[in-house]
Amino acid sequence: MRPREESVAVPSTDSDLGPSSESTLERQLPWESAMLSAGEGRETGQAPAPDRASGPDRAPWPDRAPAEGPLLGDPADWPPADTSAGPFALVPVRLDRDLARIARWMNDPAVAAFWELAGPPETTAAHLRTQLDGDGRSVPCLGVLAGVPMSYWEIYRADLDPVGSYYRARPQDTGVHLLIGGAGDRGRGLGTALLRATADLVLDHRPGCGRVVAEPDLRNTPSVAAFLGAGFRYADEIELPDKRAALMIRDRAHRHLL
Repeated sequence: MRPREESVAVPSTDSDLGPSSESTLERQLPWESAMLSAGEGRETGQAPAPDRASGPDRAPWPDRAPAEGPLLGDPADWPPADTSAGPFALVPVRLDRDLARIARWMNDPAVAAFWELAGPPETTAAHLRTQLDGDGRSVPCLGVLAGVPMSYWEIYRADLDPVGSYYRARPQDTGVHLLIGGAGDRGRGLGTALLRATADLVLDHRPGCGRVVAEPDLRNTPSVAAFLGAGFRYADEIELPDKRAALMIRDRAHRHLL
C-alpha cells in the first residue's frame, strides 16, 4: 500500500475482513440509517532500496513476509474510546454504505493535495478494494465521533507494508493514516485528540503491538504537531518514494507518560 499523507489540519482476534466482519457491521447505526434513507449510499512487494543510514529506527526489517499470528484483528469489535469531543469509534468501511461519503472527502482540495485520490467514485473504490479484498493487513475505517462519521482511517501492519523497508520495523508495528473529512473539524485540535484515542485503541486491543507508527510529510507541520500532541515521538526523517516523511512513533512503554 502506498504511504499516505495524514490530513489532520489545514492517516486481538484473527480477521481478514471476510463474512464474519461483514456480519458484525450489519448492526444499524443511527447515522447509517439516515444515510441509507437519503440514498447516499495491499500489497507488500519490496520497496526500492532505502538509504541505509544508521540509527535505532532507521535500518530496515529484513523480511517483509507475513508473520505468524493475527494480522490486525477486527476494529468493529473495539469499543468506542472516550474523548473530550465525545465517544469515538472506528467502523470498518463497507463500500455500499460509505463510498459516496469517502469519495466526497477525497475530492476536497485540502485532502486531494496529499491523498491524490480525487476523481470519480471509482478512483476511491479501487483504493478501498485493494484493502478490503486483501488478507487483512490493512483495514479502512470510518471515524465516528458522537454518532457522526467525520474522518477516514487506515489501520495497517506497518511491518508488512513497504514503508517497513524504510525504518527498523518491529513485528506487529501498526500504522495509521487518516484524514479529517469536514473543513470545520480541522485546525482546532480535534485531530490530536482522535490520534491519541486511535493509538490507545490499537494498543488496548492488539497486545502484541508495541508501537503505533505514522509517516506524515515533513512539510505538513500541523500534522506533525498533532502527532506530537497525541503522544507520538519524532523518531527520524525517512525518504519515501513520494515524500520526505517524519517517522512518528508512539511506544506502548511510554503511553502513560506522554
